[in-house]
Amino acid sequence: MAGLRGMKLPRFFEYYGSPLKLVETPDGGVAGWRLSDGTGGWLPAHDLIDKVLFSRDDEIFEISRDEFVWLTEQERGRKLSGDGPVFALYSTLEAIQETIRVEHRYPTPREQALIEGIRRKTFVMFEEQLQQAGDPGADPTVGSQPS
Repeated sequence: MAGLRGMKLPRFFEYYGSPLKLVETPDGGVAGWRLSDGTGGWLPAHDLIDKVLFSRDDEIFEISRDEFVWLTEQERGRKLSGDGPVFALYSTLEAIQETIRVEHRYPTPREQALIEGIRRKTFVMFEEQLQQAGDPGADPTVGSQPS
């Protein structure tokens, strides 16, 4: 999808450790959305568009779609708590990662695939809940389309 001046969208960034995405608006413009630490939803970040596109700041990185999903779910899993299927999966991820930490090792290929699959699933589930609640920045399709 192409947005403002033919820019290919969506684009994904890590902005000072936080996930940020640029998406096309219905009128062909560009909107920025940054992850909310408090809710796991999306906060308008339109004021950061020029900064992430044109700044040479050491704390701003363009990342792939898969890295964006990973980072978003890592942040949600660490900073949020609650009940329901998404939070049960976050607990499963934490248990797997705690085992790896305690054993002072890297994840096995099977564990890595399991972690990636769960993160992609929780991303889609969380985004669907946000979309149903009316969050204008929510987009479950981001997690269902690999890079």
